[in-house]
Amino acid sequence: MSDADATTSTESAASNEVTTTGADSRRRLDDPILELEGVVKRFGGITAVDGASFQVERGSITGLIGPNGAGKSTTFNCITGVHTPDEGSIVFDGTDITGNAPHRVANEGLVRTFQIARELPEMTVLENMMLAPKDQLGESLWRSVAPVSRQRVVEQEEELRERSWEMLEFFEIDHLAEEEAGNLSGGQRKLLEFARALLTDPEMLLLDEPMAGVNPSLEKKLLEHVHELQDQGYTFLLVEHDMDVIMNHCEHVVVMHQGSVLAEGEAAEIKSNEQVIEAYLGGDV
Repeated sequence: MSDADATTSTESAASNEVTTTGADSRRRLDDPILELEGVVKRFGGITAVDGASFQVERGSITGLIGPNGAGKSTTFNCITGVHTPDEGSIVFDGTDITGNAPHRVANEGLVRTFQIARELPEMTVLENMMLAPKDQLGESLWRSVAPVSRQRVVEQEEELRERSWEMLEFFEIDHLAEEEAGNLSGGQRKLLEFARALLTDPEMLLLDEPMAGVNPSLEKKLLEHVHELQDQGYTFLLVEHDMDVIMNHCEHVVVMHQGSVLAEGEAAEIKSNEQVIEAYLGGDV
């Protein structure tokens, strides 16, 4: 190998690495961004998640499906810190986040939405948006009153307001900015929650039934946004009961049944898997 070839090879390898938790800890861009290994969660005598193990590839749209009671929501809650697993590990972008509180998980860049959107109904859409970004200077009392610091607080709030408007425009709900969030339709609330989640600067979003209660035209718009954001480098893991959404928009599908991973693979493989058909999809798929 020539010196030039060696240099090119070295540069190529370096371009596939990203720094994570320390100077000596490096992750390749083609490593999974999320890894679950043997996750178990019990509630009394009931095992809701029973040794779940799967990975989510960086930059992918991955679907998590299964019949009611399969453990999907509990798995989501374990990943995002709502529940602490009794066994197993959860690693996000090279960092073990097992049992971390929800705000710590979000600060790592892993953010979720909920099946039922959780807006602050008596605040405007814009005010809901401006609450989302972390590390706001105005959260500190002394910075809010000290003359020099207060100026920076005001400047940051203007920056946040501009970012909020840009995000509302991206989701095409900027015309609702001054509307109280409680007056929005169910689909509009989904868009607001999605937009608000992005203002936290996440690496990955976990979407809990994002299409539930959404009309077809809004569903199409949401899916367009998901793919556009994927093109920008975001990673998605979504729980969704609409099989058309899963089969047509997810590169990888994980199927849970009775708390465990029953099968995983590309959508076409899952659609023809006899175990999955018997457990969940039904014979008419």
